[in-house]
Amino acid sequence: MDVGVVRIAEDKDFEKLKQLYDDNNEWRLDYNKPDLSVWTKTVTGTSFRMVKIKTRFPDVLPETLYDVLHDPEYRKVWDTHMIESKDIGFFNPNNDIGYYSMACPSPLKNRDFVLHRSWLDIGHEQLIINHSVFHKDHPPRKNYVRATSYLTGYIVRQSLNGDGCELGYVSHTDPHGKLPVWLVNKVTQIFAPKMVKKLHKAAIGYPSWKNLHKVDHKPWHFPEQISAPRIRIEDCVKSIEERNSKNNFVDESELKEAPSKETTTLDSD
Repeated sequence: MDVGVVRIAEDKDFEKLKQLYDDNNEWRLDYNKPDLSVWTKTVTGTSFRMVKIKTRFPDVLPETLYDVLHDPEYRKVWDTHMIESKDIGFFNPNNDIGYYSMACPSPLKNRDFVLHRSWLDIGHEQLIINHSVFHKDHPPRKNYVRATSYLTGYIVRQSLNGDGCELGYVSHTDPHGKLPVWLVNKVTQIFAPKMVKKLHKAAIGYPSWKNLHKVDHKPWHFPEQISAPRIRIEDCVKSIEERNSKNNFVDESELKEAPSKETTTLDSD
Protein backbone atom coordinates (compact mmCIF):
# COMPACT_ATOMS: atom_id res chain seq x y z
CA MET A 1 0.00 0.00 0.00
CA ASP A 2 1.20 3.50 -0.79
CA VAL A 3 2.08 6.04 1.89
CA GLY A 4 -1.07 7.78 3.10
CA VAL A 5 -3.44 5.16 1.65
CA VAL A 6 -5.82 3.83 4.29
CA ARG A 7 -7.67 0.63 3.42
CA ILE A 8 -8.06 -2.90 4.70
CA ALA A 9 -5.03 -4.98 3.69
CA GLU A 10 -5.66 -7.58 1.01
CA ASP A 11 -3.95 -10.87 0.15
CA LYS A 12 -1.85 -9.12 -2.49
CA ASP A 13 -0.34 -6.85 0.16
CA PHE A 14 0.88 -9.80 2.19
CA GLU A 15 2.03 -11.59 -0.96
CA LYS A 16 4.22 -8.60 -1.80
CA LEU A 17 5.99 -8.98 1.54
CA LYS A 18 6.51 -12.71 1.00
CA GLN A 19 7.89 -12.14 -2.50
CA LEU A 20 10.39 -9.57 -1.26
CA TYR A 21 11.50 -11.92 1.48
CA ASP A 22 11.74 -15.16 -0.48
CA ASP A 23 13.31 -13.77 -3.67
CA ASN A 24 16.96 -12.73 -3.31
CA ASN A 25 17.32 -11.41 -6.87
CA GLU A 26 18.51 -7.79 -6.95
CA TRP A 27 19.45 -7.95 -3.26
CA ARG A 28 23.01 -7.48 -1.98
CA LEU A 29 24.15 -9.66 0.91
CA ASP A 30 25.77 -7.28 3.41
CA TYR A 31 26.03 -9.40 6.55
CA ASN A 32 26.17 -13.18 6.81
CA LYS A 33 26.60 -15.17 10.00
CA PRO A 34 25.18 -18.52 11.12
CA ASP A 35 21.41 -18.10 11.53
CA LEU A 36 21.51 -14.40 10.58
CA SER A 37 21.74 -12.79 7.14
CA VAL A 38 21.12 -9.17 6.15
CA TRP A 39 20.52 -7.96 2.58
CA THR A 40 19.98 -4.49 1.13
CA LYS A 41 18.36 -3.40 -2.10
CA THR A 42 18.34 -0.13 -4.01
CA VAL A 43 14.88 1.33 -4.60
CA THR A 44 14.32 3.71 -7.48
CA GLY A 45 13.37 7.21 -6.40
CA THR A 46 14.64 7.01 -2.82
CA SER A 47 18.10 7.40 -1.30
CA PHE A 48 17.60 4.81 1.43
CA ARG A 49 17.99 1.12 0.68
CA MET A 50 15.44 -1.53 1.53
CA VAL A 51 16.71 -3.86 4.26
CA LYS A 52 15.95 -7.58 4.61
CA ILE A 53 16.82 -9.86 7.51
CA LYS A 54 16.53 -13.62 7.76
CA THR A 55 17.25 -15.30 11.08
CA ARG A 56 16.38 -18.39 13.09
CA PHE A 57 15.57 -18.71 16.78
CA PRO A 58 15.98 -22.42 17.58
CA ASP A 59 14.69 -22.01 21.13
CA VAL A 60 11.56 -19.91 20.41
CA LEU A 61 8.16 -21.17 19.26
CA PRO A 62 6.58 -19.32 16.30
CA GLU A 63 3.48 -18.45 18.31
CA THR A 64 5.64 -16.93 21.05
CA LEU A 65 7.55 -14.70 18.62
CA TYR A 66 4.30 -13.60 16.97
CA ASP A 67 2.92 -12.58 20.37
CA VAL A 68 6.10 -10.66 21.20
CA LEU A 69 5.84 -8.67 17.95
CA HIS A 70 2.26 -7.74 18.85
CA ASP A 71 2.25 -7.18 22.61
CA PRO A 72 2.41 -3.40 23.23
CA GLU A 73 3.01 -3.73 26.97
CA TYR A 74 5.93 -6.10 26.54
CA ARG A 75 7.44 -3.86 23.89
CA LYS A 76 7.95 -1.27 26.61
CA VAL A 77 10.17 -3.84 28.32
CA TRP A 78 12.42 -4.93 25.46
CA ASP A 79 12.41 -2.09 22.92
CA THR A 80 14.90 0.29 24.52
CA HIS A 81 14.72 2.68 21.54
CA MET A 82 10.98 3.23 21.92
CA ILE A 83 9.91 6.51 23.49
CA GLU A 84 6.15 6.13 23.10
CA SER A 85 3.70 3.79 21.41
CA LYS A 86 -0.07 4.12 21.48
CA ASP A 87 -3.16 2.99 19.64
CA ILE A 88 -4.98 5.64 17.63
CA GLY A 89 -7.77 3.33 16.56
CA PHE A 90 -8.74 0.23 14.61
CA PHE A 91 -10.68 -0.63 11.45
CA ASN A 92 -11.29 -4.31 12.06
CA PRO A 93 -9.67 -7.08 14.16
CA ASN A 94 -6.66 -7.20 11.81
CA ASN A 95 -6.07 -3.54 10.92
CA ASP A 96 -5.24 -0.60 13.14
CA ILE A 97 -3.41 2.75 13.23
CA GLY A 98 -0.91 3.68 15.88
CA TYR A 99 1.71 6.22 16.85
CA TYR A 100 5.33 5.25 17.53
CA SER A 101 8.32 7.40 18.48
CA MET A 102 11.89 6.25 18.85
CA ALA A 103 15.17 7.56 20.19
CA CYS A 104 17.93 7.91 17.62
CA PRO A 105 21.62 7.75 18.52
CA SER A 106 23.20 11.06 19.41
CA PRO A 107 23.55 13.53 17.77
CA LEU A 108 20.55 12.80 15.52
CA LYS A 109 17.03 14.00 16.19
CA ASN A 110 14.48 11.46 17.36
CA ARG A 111 11.96 10.10 14.83
CA ASP A 112 8.26 9.36 15.00
CA PHE A 113 5.70 7.59 12.83
CA VAL A 114 1.96 7.23 12.29
CA LEU A 115 1.51 3.67 11.01
CA HIS A 116 -1.29 1.62 9.52
CA ARG A 117 -0.62 -1.96 10.60
CA SER A 118 -2.20 -5.15 9.26
CA TRP A 119 -1.66 -8.76 10.26
CA LEU A 120 -2.58 -12.23 9.09
CA ASP A 121 -2.25 -15.60 10.84
CA ILE A 122 -2.63 -18.51 8.43
CA GLY A 123 -1.35 -21.24 10.72
CA HIS A 124 1.94 -22.23 9.14
CA GLU A 125 3.06 -18.59 8.99
CA GLN A 126 2.15 -15.23 10.51
CA LEU A 127 2.53 -11.93 8.67
CA ILE A 128 2.58 -8.33 9.93
CA ILE A 129 2.92 -5.31 7.64
CA ASN A 130 2.80 -1.58 8.16
CA HIS A 131 3.16 1.64 6.19
CA SER A 132 2.94 5.32 7.03
CA VAL A 133 -0.35 7.18 6.97
CA PHE A 134 -1.62 10.49 8.31
CA HIS A 135 -3.99 11.44 11.10
CA LYS A 136 -5.22 14.94 11.75
CA ASP A 137 -4.81 14.60 15.52
CA HIS A 138 -1.20 13.40 15.38
CA PRO A 139 1.03 15.98 13.72
CA PRO A 140 4.84 15.78 13.88
CA ARG A 141 6.01 16.73 17.34
CA LYS A 142 8.45 19.44 18.26
CA ASN A 143 12.07 18.25 18.20
CA TYR A 144 11.11 15.12 16.24
CA VAL A 145 11.44 14.31 12.54
CA ARG A 146 8.40 12.53 11.08
CA ALA A 147 9.78 9.44 9.32
CA THR A 148 8.12 7.39 6.58
CA SER A 149 7.65 3.64 6.38
CA TYR A 150 6.99 2.73 2.76
CA LEU A 151 6.75 -0.90 3.78
CA THR A 152 7.85 -2.74 6.90
CA GLY A 153 6.93 -6.33 7.52
CA TYR A 154 7.58 -9.41 9.63
CA ILE A 155 7.20 -13.05 8.63
CA VAL A 156 7.17 -15.75 11.31
CA ARG A 157 7.49 -19.36 10.21
CA GLN A 158 8.27 -22.73 11.69
CA SER A 159 11.93 -23.58 11.05
CA LEU A 160 12.41 -25.95 8.15
CA ASN A 161 13.98 -28.53 10.45
CA GLY A 162 11.18 -28.07 13.02
CA ASP A 163 13.57 -26.53 15.54
CA GLY A 164 12.15 -23.24 16.78
CA CYS A 165 11.13 -20.53 14.32
CA GLU A 166 12.33 -18.44 11.41
CA LEU A 167 11.94 -14.68 11.43
CA GLY A 168 11.88 -12.60 8.28
CA TYR A 169 12.02 -8.80 8.35
CA VAL A 170 11.76 -6.43 5.40
CA SER A 171 11.80 -2.66 5.73
CA HIS A 172 11.94 0.29 3.38
CA THR A 173 11.94 3.30 5.66
CA ASP A 174 12.99 6.87 5.02
CA PRO A 175 14.04 8.57 8.27
CA HIS A 176 14.12 11.91 6.40
CA GLY A 177 16.66 14.55 7.10
CA LYS A 178 19.92 14.45 5.15
CA LEU A 179 21.85 11.75 6.97
CA PRO A 180 25.60 11.08 7.21
CA VAL A 181 27.15 8.11 5.43
CA TRP A 182 28.36 6.50 8.66
CA LEU A 183 24.79 6.13 9.89
CA VAL A 184 23.60 4.59 6.62
CA ASN A 185 26.33 1.98 6.95
CA LYS A 186 25.45 1.28 10.56
CA VAL A 187 21.88 0.35 9.69
CA THR A 188 23.02 -2.95 8.19
CA GLN A 189 26.33 -3.47 9.96
CA ILE A 190 25.22 -2.94 13.55
CA PHE A 191 21.65 -1.79 14.15
CA ALA A 192 19.81 -4.50 12.22
CA PRO A 193 21.74 -7.44 13.73
CA LYS A 194 21.51 -5.90 17.20
CA MET A 195 17.75 -5.49 16.81
CA VAL A 196 17.46 -9.19 15.98
CA LYS A 197 19.59 -10.16 18.96
CA LYS A 198 17.46 -8.01 21.25
CA LEU A 199 14.24 -9.50 19.85
CA HIS A 200 15.57 -13.03 20.36
CA LYS A 201 16.32 -12.30 24.01
CA ALA A 202 12.87 -10.75 24.43
CA ALA A 203 11.17 -13.79 22.91
CA ILE A 204 12.95 -16.15 25.30
CA GLY A 205 11.76 -14.10 28.28
CA TYR A 206 8.21 -13.51 27.09
CA PRO A 207 6.39 -16.62 28.45
CA SER A 208 7.50 -16.01 32.04
CA TRP A 209 6.77 -12.27 31.76
CA LYS A 210 3.33 -12.83 30.26
CA ASN A 211 2.38 -15.24 33.02
CA LEU A 212 2.65 -12.29 35.41
CA HIS A 213 1.01 -9.64 33.18
CA LYS A 214 -2.58 -10.23 32.02
CA VAL A 215 -1.85 -13.74 30.84
CA ASP A 216 -5.08 -14.05 28.84
CA HIS A 217 -5.06 -10.54 27.34
CA LYS A 218 -4.11 -10.86 23.66
CA PRO A 219 -6.40 -8.67 21.53
CA TRP A 220 -4.45 -9.62 18.39
CA HIS A 221 -5.91 -13.10 18.94
CA PHE A 222 -9.16 -12.17 20.71
CA PRO A 223 -10.90 -9.21 19.00
CA GLU A 224 -13.42 -8.85 21.84
CA GLN A 225 -10.53 -7.51 23.95
CA ILE A 226 -9.84 -4.56 21.63
CA SER A 227 -10.32 -1.30 23.54
CA ALA A 228 -9.13 1.24 20.96
CA PRO A 229 -11.75 3.45 19.27
CA ARG A 230 -12.95 2.89 15.72
CA ILE A 231 -11.01 4.82 13.10
CA ARG A 232 -12.82 7.41 11.01
CA ILE A 233 -11.41 7.47 7.48
CA GLU A 234 -12.08 11.19 7.21
CA ASP A 235 -9.64 11.75 10.12
CA CYS A 236 -6.78 10.03 8.26
CA VAL A 237 -5.47 13.19 6.61
CA LYS A 238 -2.52 15.46 7.21
CA SER A 239 -2.88 17.85 10.11
CA ILE A 240 -2.55 21.56 9.47
CA GLU A 241 0.83 21.46 11.21
CA GLU A 242 2.06 18.65 8.98
CA ARG A 243 0.98 20.37 5.80
CA ASN A 244 3.05 23.38 6.82
CA SER A 245 5.94 21.50 8.47
CA LYS A 246 9.46 21.47 7.10
CA ASN A 247 10.91 19.26 9.83
CA ASN A 248 11.58 16.42 7.37
CA PHE A 249 14.30 18.52 5.75
CA VAL A 250 16.69 18.72 8.69
CA ASP A 251 20.28 18.52 7.45
CA GLU A 252 22.21 16.08 9.64
CA SER A 253 24.80 15.13 7.04
CA GLU A 254 27.67 16.93 8.77
CA LEU A 255 27.08 15.39 12.20
CA LYS A 256 29.96 13.37 13.59
CA GLU A 257 29.66 9.92 15.06
CA ALA A 258 29.42 10.04 18.83
CA PRO A 259 30.81 7.27 21.06
CA SER A 260 27.99 5.07 22.25
CA LYS A 261 27.20 1.58 23.46
CA GLU A 262 25.61 0.99 20.05
CA THR A 263 29.06 1.04 18.42
CA THR A 264 30.37 -1.90 20.44
CA THR A 265 30.44 -5.41 19.05
CA LEU A 266 27.35 -7.55 18.79
CA ASP A 267 28.65 -9.86 21.49
CA SER A 268 28.79 -7.12 24.10
CA ASP A 269 25.14 -7.40 25.13
